[in-house]
Amino acid sequence: MNAKPNRLLHEHSPYLQQHASNPVDWYPWGEEAFAKAKAEDKPIFLSIGYSTCHWCHVMAHESFEDPVVSTLLNDGFVNIKVDREERPDIDNLYMTVCHATIGRGGWPLTVLLTPDKKPFFAGTYIPKKSRQGLMGLYDFLPKVIDAWKKTRAELVETSEKLVAHVKRVEETAAETGELDAHATQTAQEQLTEQFDSDFGGFGSAPKFPSPHTLLFLLRRFAATGDAKAFDMVTRTLVGMRMGGVYDHLGYGFHRYSTDRYWFLPHFEKMLYDQALIAMTCTEAFAITKGELFRQTANEIFEYVERDMTSPNGAFYSAEDADSEGEEGKFYVFTRDEIESVLGKDEADLFAEAYGFEDGGNFAEEASGEKTGSNILHLPKPLAALAEERGEELESIRSRLTVARQALFAFREKRVHPHKDDKILTDWNGLMIAALAQAGRVFENSTLTDRAARAAQFFLNTMRNEDGTLLHRYREGQAGIDATLIDYAYLTWGLIELHQATLDHAWLDAALDLTRIILKDFLDTEVGGFFLTSHSAEELFARQKDIYDGALPSGNAVSCQNLLRLSRLTGNTEFDQTASEIMKAFAGTVIKQPMGFTHLLSAVLFAIGPSTEIHLQGTIGDEKFEALRRVVATTYAPFTTIAFEEASEPQAGLCRGGACQPPVHDAQTLTALMSSSQ
Repeated sequence: MNAKPNRLLHEHSPYLQQHASNPVDWYPWGEEAFAKAKAEDKPIFLSIGYSTCHWCHVMAHESFEDPVVSTLLNDGFVNIKVDREERPDIDNLYMTVCHATIGRGGWPLTVLLTPDKKPFFAGTYIPKKSRQGLMGLYDFLPKVIDAWKKTRAELVETSEKLVAHVKRVEETAAETGELDAHATQTAQEQLTEQFDSDFGGFGSAPKFPSPHTLLFLLRRFAATGDAKAFDMVTRTLVGMRMGGVYDHLGYGFHRYSTDRYWFLPHFEKMLYDQALIAMTCTEAFAITKGELFRQTANEIFEYVERDMTSPNGAFYSAEDADSEGEEGKFYVFTRDEIESVLGKDEADLFAEAYGFEDGGNFAEEASGEKTGSNILHLPKPLAALAEERGEELESIRSRLTVARQALFAFREKRVHPHKDDKILTDWNGLMIAALAQAGRVFENSTLTDRAARAAQFFLNTMRNEDGTLLHRYREGQAGIDATLIDYAYLTWGLIELHQATLDHAWLDAALDLTRIILKDFLDTEVGGFFLTSHSAEELFARQKDIYDGALPSGNAVSCQNLLRLSRLTGNTEFDQTASEIMKAFAGTVIKQPMGFTHLLSAVLFAIGPSTEIHLQGTIGDEKFEALRRVVATTYAPFTTIAFEEASEPQAGLCRGGACQPPVHDAQTLTALMSSSQ
């Protein structure tokens, strides 16, 4: 390790700070680095990752702390580090290049650029030394340096071709057309083909939660009554909840399962996963009133409050998979450990309930050899376990609760995984939406209050004087201009807060952000929103966020927001802009609908007919609250709730442009809402 820190020392990103002591002469992304590259006539070595990325750690320790690699990089390149979570615009652009170059992507993302930011090579993890047909940095970097000196024209030609390709990708993404119910049906059919009917989820391994896809299927169920759509959701949620991908002691979900069984997780925890999975559980509960779904959502919120909430009420970004240099070490247990904490009888029950095996069930990834440690999972429902043991279910649950609490206290004394404590506007917007929605559906004002506190932090702290948003907060400093995703997700959270509280201040704030989106991000020629604002740093291509990856796209969320705001305000221009978004990307969506499920959720809302419920009365009045409770707890994803202060409590329902006479009691409103779905 180099005793003298590099330029990353004063950056606010935890990821960049992790590399501040590397012997590599890292620069943050900025004009200083590009000016140096031009002045010294050197290519740029761009490394993009994030602080809880396992393979980013591997490459850092293996190569960026290595004196040979660092000398090659410092002598031949200008070296730039980027936190993908701070700069999604840079990450998205060069990830598109990576997919074009090697047909896949991931992190760490390694890109070589000309001094004018044009890429001529892109890949992911590169080992230090060549092995198994994969060229290592020891061999690769000298070849690049030699080519830069001797055959630069070929590298420049490659960069021009890659730039042209990315621009074509952006142009073809905007293939206009019409999206209708047929596209949503096709998406469901494609998902059905991918569905794992044994364990839930889609595809085989690795298996991701994909909660925005589950939310789409719930809307398909609401729109069509197709029980198959609903069954895919519930099987997936139950499979995830019982698997090792769920943290059965401390709660919350790990990033994904490396197998089809939801058993062996990649152990990092992301804020956005917690938010979107909690939303899905909340909506599943609203339909079924199944206690497991409410319990899972509430446990996620308990984890977020305990481990992921800052003193200002906003939420941290992520927790690492590794602790003490080993992935999963914080989360797994040996049989001897649990017996030392619980005693033999209770350890026997716990081990049976949570799938412990002789020699452990957690194997080394490389060798496949068992480690002696166990990943907690539920191989069978507790009811089946109770029946097998001839014991009462409630007794089993009570004993396991006591055991869980004891083992959690024991685990808390371990070295914790690294926490990425930066606060991101976009991911916080999702958690605000999840808490507000759950507060409404579960009738839990504490959850709503947590959402409101976080939202107020962003409205007070994360805005410039002109009202525009900032993206990242850490160590008392807010910075980095927001992208479309920040605006879209925070607006989503504000709309959910308005629906939960009926407080018009949240609606006004959502409208303020929407006006900025329309002014600063809209493509007035083709339709849809750019990822970056009109005044943002100019990169070699300006992208539009439309594909649903780990997160729903900014255009899809914006489309849904506009549709809901149109119903809440009567502003038909919002509806028109949403329609133009759907048309702008229709050609691309129709080719592979299952990749755009969140936009198709907006299509289902637009097709409707959507429902507007106009509540009148006084908040706190018993009769008014009875009406409000019906609306709050009924699953109605195509419904918006408007409120007006009045002396007489009543609810009016409008659907498809036609309004029904107002009703005054909860029973009649329940029947009316049931008939309108």
